[in-house]
Amino acid sequence: MVLKKALCVLGVSALAVAMTIPANARTRHAHAKRPVYQQQALAVDGLAASHTMSHEGGRLCFGDHFHYGSSAGLPSQRAAQASAISSWSSFVDFEYGSTWANYSRASSKEMKCSQSGGSWACDLGARPCR
Repeated sequence: MVLKKALCVLGVSALAVAMTIPANARTRHAHAKRPVYQQQALAVDGLAASHTMSHEGGRLCFGDHFHYGSSAGLPSQRAAQASAISSWSSFVDFEYGSTWANYSRASSKEMKCSQSGGSWACDLGARPCR
C-alpha cells in the first residue's frame, strides 16, 4: 500500500514537471523576442512592482514615486550632501534592494541645503532607477 502511494506521488510529480517544461520554454522563447525595454519591465518584482515604471535614457525608473533623504548638523555642505544621499540610498535599498539604491542613476533629483550656526543640513528627493 505504501509503495503504491509512493509510485502514485512520483507519477504525479513527474507529470507536473513534464507539463511545466514546455510552458517555461515557451515563456523564455516569447521573452527573448520582446524588445529590451519590455524584458526589463518583466524583471521588476517585490515592492518595486507596485509602482508605475518609465524608461529614461537606458534606465528603468519609478514613474512618479519619489524617495527622500536628509542630513543635519554637519560641518560642510559636501558632508551634508553625502549624508543625505546615503540616507536616500539606505532607505531605497531597504525597500527595493540595492539595484534601485544607486543615487547616481536616480531621476528627477532635487537637493536643497542650508547652513545655520556653522552646520549644514540637506534634504533631497529623487525617483529610483536601475
